Amino acid sequence: MTTVAGDRRPALFAFAGVAALAGGAALVLLLQLIPPTDEISVLRRTISEYGLSANKWVFDLAVALVAAGSAVTLAVLWLQRRLPWIAAVFGALWTIGLLVVVAFPKTDWTSVTASGTGGTLHRIASIVAFVCLPLAVLTAARAVFPDSPRRRFAARLFAVLSLAWFAVLLGAVAVAALTDQRWWVLIPLGLVERGLALTELVALAALALPSRVTAPTSPRPTAGSPR
Repeated sequence: MTTVAGDRRPALFAFAGVAALAGGAALVLLLQLIPPTDEISVLRRTISEYGLSANKWVFDLAVALVAAGSAVTLAVLWLQRRLPWIAAVFGALWTIGLLVVVAFPKTDWTSVTASGTGGTLHRIASIVAFVCLPLAVLTAARAVFPDSPRRRFAARLFAVLSLAWFAVLLGAVAVAALTDQRWWVLIPLGLVERGLALTELVALAALALPSRVTAPTSPRPTAGSPR
């Protein structure tokens, strides 16, 4: 995608990506308002719990929209030569992780025929996605906003906050290992995961929204570029 003066296509694609992210988030919120998923506790139950309900198709569509919005956002930045390769790798892992989450629902522990294989893939993909997205934003912020320190700071701030949410999960696991407790009852797991997911979407949106500065046409930045 070659950027020329007056070319509105990159901005339109960027806004489309953000719209897809917002649409996915809105559908997740909707799931908490309609039956039967309105009975799922936002404090204790994870977002993936929606995927085990009669509203599974809504959950799948929500995650697919987020994955599509992420792919569009990252593709626009890549084609504009504003995305370092390491950020592109992290972004791709985030997007693939979301698709795996849809393809392999979490284990339904209430079922007598529960199988652990798909659930294990679901958990691994969730961890990979949640970790890789903030890393993608952190490694891309300088290249995306070379002349916009405030935008750069905002994107990095939300990425760091995302990692802080994830650190709460790791802390609960560590405490549980030392005290022989169940880690998921030590914290309001549903609330923490929803806070993590929301913060990550805001971080990606902060990176995605087009800047007024014309995209550079210099060679693609690399992870080792001078700072």
